[in-house]
Amino acid sequence: MVAVIKTGHSVRSIFQYNENKVKEGAAECIGEGNYPAAANELTALMRLNRLLNQNALNGNVKRNSVHISLNFHPSEKYADEKLLQIADAYMQKIGFGGQPYLVYRHDDAGHPHIHLVSIKVREDGSRIDMQNIGKNQSEKARREIEKQFNLLRAEAQKPLEIPLIKPVSACKVSYGRMQSKRAMSGVLSSVLLSYRYSSLAELNAVLQLYHIRADRGSEDSRIFKTGGLVYRILDKEGKSLGVPIKASDFAMKPTLAFLEKRYVLNSGEKAFEKKRIRSAVDAVFLKKNMDMDRLASLLGKEGIDAVLRKSETGKLYGITYVDHVTKCVINGSALGKRYSAKGMLERCPGTAETKQIYGTINVRDSETAEQEMRVFETLANGVSIRVLEELLKPEWQADNVPAALKRKRRRRKKRGGSELN
Repeated sequence: MVAVIKTGHSVRSIFQYNENKVKEGAAECIGEGNYPAAANELTALMRLNRLLNQNALNGNVKRNSVHISLNFHPSEKYADEKLLQIADAYMQKIGFGGQPYLVYRHDDAGHPHIHLVSIKVREDGSRIDMQNIGKNQSEKARREIEKQFNLLRAEAQKPLEIPLIKPVSACKVSYGRMQSKRAMSGVLSSVLLSYRYSSLAELNAVLQLYHIRADRGSEDSRIFKTGGLVYRILDKEGKSLGVPIKASDFAMKPTLAFLEKRYVLNSGEKAFEKKRIRSAVDAVFLKKNMDMDRLASLLGKEGIDAVLRKSETGKLYGITYVDHVTKCVINGSALGKRYSAKGMLERCPGTAETKQIYGTINVRDSETAEQEMRVFETLANGVSIRVLEELLKPEWQADNVPAALKRKRRRRKKRGGSELN
């Protein structure tokens, strides 16, 4: 058994991730711990509120969500009852026996595994310390559970290899070499139900990796006006090949109405997924001499495809990140300016590809910057830094009027001659 523990800032995000898997038919909520009723007797909102209400007892705990996956060997096919026993034993041994948690069995990978969703705030409002929990409590619990339930030992088996880059079990479509509709159907059934996309552009970012595009046609076309949708096969350059196939001709009916329902379903919080992609991109830029080709290659090793959108003239105008690990598709601008197409190119200035696909970028002239630095260094050599700070700081000006000047003068009453007799 292999245990993976992750913490986050949003229990709603990890809860929604597992619930979306349930709606897709790729997972099932098989049980719970420390809930007032069985999981199948509670609505999704009731299950979530149990976690949110206890987290609210301590607002100082920012990373308050806990997401654990227990992974088993492909040969280990256990009933839900045994999986719940394993989950309960594991949570007890790592110090979460009194915490509310949910157990989800996932069927979306080549190996059996369950996900546990819990929180770090105790019932009395105190916080559970999770420092080194993976190295200490979790490792000890894993070894004891392997003996207790007669599981395959992690040390005795090869490392569990979970494919990252291309997890979809479907071949890329090549026009003229296989039955087009059959090949497209295999890709669509895998991608449409697995990945979290919230627009047609995000969906096409995934599909084009498999030489397919969902097309509504131009705005003045009949297919667009009637709400139709077709799927096309693409060549290596992204150009359409052959005759498009209507969405309604496929067995799963991946029509525009079907996709719009998926948009709503997939539009939940993506805090964890966004953080993972940002961290992967920032880690890549720790290396020197970065360009767009190398960027895409290094992100690919982390299970992330950077899909570039270019105009007909070859200029880059958009970038979409396809995370094959979390099955999440996010537009670069949704992550922040630094991760958008323009932001990425500005972080790779002066490269041949940058100039070719985006043109000249407005960055500071290097010679001017060097001259300014030499002037500053010259000043710094003759004058102390403290003196420079005193010279360059803004002048202080009083913005208040002395109290003596604010006092209103009392009008003196004139005596004599002003009173009527």
